[in-house]
Amino acid sequence: MFLRTSTWKSTKACSNNIERLKQELETADAIVIGAGAGLSTSAGMRYDGERFEKYFSDFHRKYGITDMYSGGFYPFGTLEEYWAWWSRHILVNRYEAGVGKPYSDLLDLVKDKDYFVLTTNVDHQFQLAGFDKKRLFYTQGDYGLWQCSKPCHKKTYDNEEVVRQMVAEQKDMKIPSELVPHCPICGAPMNVNLRCDDTFVEDQGWHRAAERYNDFIRRHENQHVLFLELGVGANTPVIIKYPFWQMTAKNPKAVYACVNYGEAFCPKEIERQSICIDADINAVFQKILA
Repeated sequence: MFLRTSTWKSTKACSNNIERLKQELETADAIVIGAGAGLSTSAGMRYDGERFEKYFSDFHRKYGITDMYSGGFYPFGTLEEYWAWWSRHILVNRYEAGVGKPYSDLLDLVKDKDYFVLTTNVDHQFQLAGFDKKRLFYTQGDYGLWQCSKPCHKKTYDNEEVVRQMVAEQKDMKIPSELVPHCPICGAPMNVNLRCDDTFVEDQGWHRAAERYNDFIRRHENQHVLFLELGVGANTPVIIKYPFWQMTAKNPKAVYACVNYGEAFCPKEIERQSICIDADINAVFQKILA
């Protein structure tokens, strides 16, 4: 519906739009939060720059990797090298990152509302911040899980204990061979449970979360719903952005709000129902809570 349409950026004062968003947060019957990587970036969890150099300067020197995102696709020559990278990546972004302030502030804004979170983020920040697990749908996986690389079965496995051991025992950017994880069923190497290709495992937990999300949308159909999009880029618009636009267009009582630094826009068809704020998410939440 919107793939070929022109988009609209707000020319209204940012402060006015922030006040409008605050009012919608207070008055909406339900809030559907769609969160992308920009939310974690606003929390300081950047994948490049000083943070990358702090944790991966040795990988930069040896392999020429310049950021954590591209490093995840590097063709390491051995599984020992692959897991040295990934164990460190998982540790700093999943287990030792701490709670980002925008996440805890967002919880303060919606904790007394009927809300649901749809997110492409895989860093577990929503649960760390205290969001109700039954109101979360992680569509693209979780750094804290791994799966069979084939995959021979639809099950995921918690990895924290082994990841910490991998980081503690790695030397020269390699883990000990005995720590390389293999599938307990077929013996194939394990992968991180991330949606990178058609081998991604949607386990029972994934399907239960999908059912809860779909049920939430059905129950609030035609009500005053705030579709709050936070930090969603153009990599996977079909998961959050396009559905939010479409559901807003179908429901005259709905409001679409987009907070995204440098990428806040909407189709002209829903302009009157939209609030677009081109600003840092953390700064916007601070103003609403002030």
